[in-house]
Amino acid sequence: MICSGQEALLLTFSRKTGQAVRIGEDILITVKEIRGRQVRLMIEAPREVPVFREELFQQIAEENERAARVKPDLLEGLE
Repeated sequence: MICSGQEALLLTFSRKTGQAVRIGEDILITVKEIRGRQVRLMIEAPREVPVFREELFQQIAEENERAARVKPDLLEGLE
């Protein structure tokens, strides 16, 4: 769990269709539909709050890490 060096709070909720969970004052997560093993969520958050599916967030983090490891001499001559 990513928490920027702070202690994490881990909660587990049971929700039914139409029920929601609020995070702080600005983020609302509502269960829109449950179909078999798939759950559709609606997330209401301020535009400045990035919202990603976990697998996409991990992919972005891995690509950022790879980019940070590029040797500076490989970048010479690029503008």
